[in-house]
Amino acid sequence: MKKVWILVLACVLSSCEYFKEKVDLVVFNANIYTVDEGFSKAQAFAINKGKFIAVGSTEEIRDVYTSDRLFDADGRTITPGLIDAHCHFYGLGLNQQLVDLTGTKSYGEVLERVQRFQEENPKEFIQGRGWDQNDWEIKEFPTKKELDERYPDIPVVLERVDGHAYLVNQAALDRAGIKWNTRVDGGEIVRGPFGITGVLVDNPMRLIDSIMPPPNLQTKVQALKDAERICFNYGLTTVNDAGLDRATIELIDSLQQIGELSIRVYAMVSNIPDDVDHFIYKGPMKTDRLNVRSVKVYGDGALGSRGAVLKKPYTDKWGHYGAMVTPVEEIEKLAERIAISEYQMNTHAIGDSANAVVLRSYQKVLKDRPDRRWKVEHAQLVDSLDFDYFGEGIIPSIQPTHATSDMYWAEDRVGPDRMKGAYAYKKLLDKAGMVALGTDFPVERVSPFLTFYAAVARKDTEGYPEAGFQIQDALSRQEALKGMTIWAAHSNFEENEKGSIEVGKFADFTIYSADLMTVPLSEIPNIQAEQTFIGGEVAE
Repeated sequence: MKKVWILVLACVLSSCEYFKEKVDLVVFNANIYTVDEGFSKAQAFAINKGKFIAVGSTEEIRDVYTSDRLFDADGRTITPGLIDAHCHFYGLGLNQQLVDLTGTKSYGEVLERVQRFQEENPKEFIQGRGWDQNDWEIKEFPTKKELDERYPDIPVVLERVDGHAYLVNQAALDRAGIKWNTRVDGGEIVRGPFGITGVLVDNPMRLIDSIMPPPNLQTKVQALKDAERICFNYGLTTVNDAGLDRATIELIDSLQQIGELSIRVYAMVSNIPDDVDHFIYKGPMKTDRLNVRSVKVYGDGALGSRGAVLKKPYTDKWGHYGAMVTPVEEIEKLAERIAISEYQMNTHAIGDSANAVVLRSYQKVLKDRPDRRWKVEHAQLVDSLDFDYFGEGIIPSIQPTHATSDMYWAEDRVGPDRMKGAYAYKKLLDKAGMVALGTDFPVERVSPFLTFYAAVARKDTEGYPEAGFQIQDALSRQEALKGMTIWAAHSNFEENEKGSIEVGKFADFTIYSADLMTVPLSEIPNIQAEQTFIGGEVAE
């Protein structure tokens, strides 16, 4: 009898672990924002075979489940794994092997970084990215004069931060066959009083692309792994790569299949005719980690390089309207073709004229095709007459840090009246019912905390402007988190498998150093992702 009571007491003290359901992982004592339909909170969840199987209080979960892996979160905040709805994942990885020009405060600093890079890593073809003349005291495009003097025989190609302009030297121009009389539609070869300046905007950049040494397989693989490591460090579990060719998509799939790449990728197929033909004929390509069901099209260029297409001339360059990267007729034909496939059309549109072209093309072909979830990537400047198009199932895919990066000079480009429809995230949300949030990295920094901060505070990290930039278009914290989780998942047709912490969904989640929903806004940029999990496993 004594032995029986000892057994009963032992069972009580151990909460009868023997009778509990054993799972792969139990996380408890946490501050969990589930981002479910009711935006409910929880304290614990159980994971088995890579998916959430129960969510509730610590007591509820621990009374039913046990595991060899018990994770005490010690009160820390957890959300669903973060999704970057618009980025250049592969491009970020490749950039790790180029001259980093981000944050340069003058053209002189650009030249210094190129020189230092070349001294440390001698190249026969120098490439860099990240300069932005709007951050310099002299806010004019640079010229190739100094590059020609320093590198008369080695081609140099320096990409602007937004990816919509190159600064190249004469050696690069000569190799590409670009001369004074060279003409390319859909962009500009900038010319000055002494000839070609070396700046190419949008489509003429392709002439330079054709002479760039292609990365070998080892470089590509390393780029993808580098990008994954960086993204995991910021709590990202899914990335929407806004434009990949077939070879890179297939490489990502191969690496994922053999366990060399863990991050989930929503891949937009670049508008390369042969690649688009291949994927549309094949149909959507879907695994647990890769989703290929969209085509990325470029409507116009960028506002910073004056390539965005406006209905009226630029305020600071009279007579200049920008240029369509893809002609209007081609956009309309692509929309018709993609509409009869299972694919989504995601189109870059920044200027108000480009947005109007894209929105009208979408509306025309989607009238009798509900729930297609086509996206306008950026939707940066929208005419007041065109906002209503977003109420017809078209999703704005927006990047809040663009607002806080551009706010210093955007009004110079378009004037005060047009600014009413610029970076109008709250108005877009009200019309569309949701917004998908991304960064556009490496155009902007990878940090989703800067995305969240820019969306809610509408300030830079120095707290400027004090009242927030066009604060009427700020999002709430809840809206911002939804835009980085469930709404982004919905925009990818993935809301049933990710975007919230709910039973049956992938166990993707992020653990934070602070509660981004309650800390003072000024502290959000300093929050860190302490751990990132994909499918219940630590992402490394």
